[in-house]
Amino acid sequence: MKPNYRLYTAALLSLLLAACAPRQAVRLQGDTAMFNDQQAREQALARTDRWTLEGRIAVSDAHTSGSGDITWVQDGERYEFTIRGPFGKSFRLTGSPGQALLEGMDGGPVGGADAEALLRKALGWEVPLRDLRAWVLGLRADGGPAELSFGADRLPSLLQQDGWNVDYREWDTTHRPALPKKVFADKKPFKVKLSIDSWDLR
Repeated sequence: MKPNYRLYTAALLSLLLAACAPRQAVRLQGDTAMFNDQQAREQALARTDRWTLEGRIAVSDAHTSGSGDITWVQDGERYEFTIRGPFGKSFRLTGSPGQALLEGMDGGPVGGADAEALLRKALGWEVPLRDLRAWVLGLRADGGPAELSFGADRLPSLLQQDGWNVDYREWDTTHRPALPKKVFADKKPFKVKLSIDSWDLR
């Protein structure tokens, strides 16, 4: 009997989302001190453009979903995402401004000028890569106006920007400045859920 890959994938995604289930979020409007602290965080991390994170990612829309382990390497303007899904299936996205290459597709590598468009066409995934690079560090992106709410720990709890809601469910305060551990971004019907196991900033 052939394995039901779709059923296994759905079960894996359910387990991942259950593990990421949040406590009741605290939303504080924020005072001058909180915004000053956030500005200091952003200034401290503004030049951080070389890092590696390891974790898990889940992407879904109203009809489909996918998940797996992720390694994200950022080296200046170059980036490399490796996503390892169930049954040994892996995708690798590499690129820099104006060029991107997606490997691991059944039909062979696929290239293009826009990484977001490439993911959308090849996998049906809507991932705001340009903004996510800032959001994953807990920063406001350069794309447009942003609204911030804060948690009881005085760190950002919700960032609303470019039509996306970026929900910070957990922070790693062993880093200075603190770095996110769980980042859930949604823009109906799309959802991106990132659970970060480790950070390596260089």
